[in-house]
Amino acid sequence: MVKFKNCDYCSQSSQIRYRIQYDSSNQWQLVCPTCQTHLSQDNPYYRYGGTWKGSRKA
Repeated sequence: MVKFKNCDYCSQSSQIRYRIQYDSSNQWQLVCPTCQTHLSQDNPYYRYGGTWKGSRKA
C-alpha cells in the first residue's frame, strides 16, 4: 500500500518526505524532495532529521 501526504512547505502530495528544520523557529517540518533541496541550500538553520516513506514492505 502506497501512502501520500502533503508537503508542509508547498502542500504538494508526495510519497517521500524529509523531516527537516529550516528556520530559526527550530520546528520540525515534513517536506517533499524538491522543497528539501531548495531549503537546504546555503541555509545555516537547515537540519536533517530523517525520511518518511509512503511505501513499506509488508
